[in-house]
Amino acid sequence: MALFLLLVLVAVVLGIIGVVAKGLFYLLVIGVVVLATDFVLLGLRLGRRRRRLPR
Repeated sequence: MALFLLLVLVAVVLGIIGVVAKGLFYLLVIGVVVLATDFVLLGLRLGRRRRRLPR
């Protein structure tokens, strides 16, 4: 969970720098890619936890 929060924080910081600084739009794009990757990894992690117990 700490990795998830760290990646979200990095994505937000990169996005803010990319929007504020003129000519650094690529940082916004990198931030969006990091955020999307983070949510994919979170989905995979939650998907693995949902195992059904045998009856």
